Amino acid sequence: MSVFPNIRWQDVLDILVVAFLSYRVLLFFADTRAMQLARGLFVVVVFGLIARAMELRAIMWLLSHLLSAVIITVPIVFQPELRRLLEAIGRGGIPGRRAGVDDISESYAEAVINALAYLRRHRIGALVIFQRDTGLGEIWRSAVHLRAEITYELIISIFWPNNPLHDGAVIMDKRSVTAAACYLPLTDNDDISRWYGTRHRAAVGVTEVSDAQALVVSEERGKISLAVRGKLSQLNDDQVSRFVRRYFKPYDENIGPLQRLKREMKRRWPSGVR
Repeated sequence: MSVFPNIRWQDVLDILVVAFLSYRVLLFFADTRAMQLARGLFVVVVFGLIARAMELRAIMWLLSHLLSAVIITVPIVFQPELRRLLEAIGRGGIPGRRAGVDDISESYAEAVINALAYLRRHRIGALVIFQRDTGLGEIWRSAVHLRAEITYELIISIFWPNNPLHDGAVIMDKRSVTAAACYLPLTDNDDISRWYGTRHRAAVGVTEVSDAQALVVSEERGKISLAVRGKLSQLNDDQVSRFVRRYFKPYDENIGPLQRLKREMKRRWPSGVR
């Protein structure tokens, strides 16, 4: 306080409350059209400050009229989002994203579980890699990039016989199917039974060089196997369900923001983060 003698404790409280409310509102509008608008407004405001500092009067005049129009149109265009926000406040506060994240994670898990069960019943071979902390960019960079939402129909269609993408692995993370038709390093482990084919050896191989985990559907036996840390084990339907749900479970809330940011950066730029 000696550095800022004019700041009262009420000012500090005021700043903290505004910061907290702004944070909760941003979480509420994350991944919506409103968030895209907020990014655009931020760019316009920064550009306006630069124009004012440089005394670019024509640009300042244009931006002032643009912001006036935006203030009028925002309540009309984003009426559904604003209504949801007001309804949330009326129910007792602005919710975070945890409930929405749980619902999305559960839907992704259900899609993967049901797709694997279908592939197993119909004896359609499949290899699904679940990316974790170690980036697999060197593998999927040369594959077919998808970045698609995880759905039951997508997984089945990728591995459907004669599909151009079926003869390889699918790599997914907790949010999307990253790539398909991925070719993985095969294991050199001689302890693996000769009854296991290329898919199983590729599943073991990728788990030897990373912390990824892999599920393999055998088209010959109609069984599902799990590869973890270079080890292969066969799973029943209940074990497959538990494994997939555990994978898609949201990150531990006790993880700090820096660790969470590092994980997100690894997921997006696996070769650039150590």
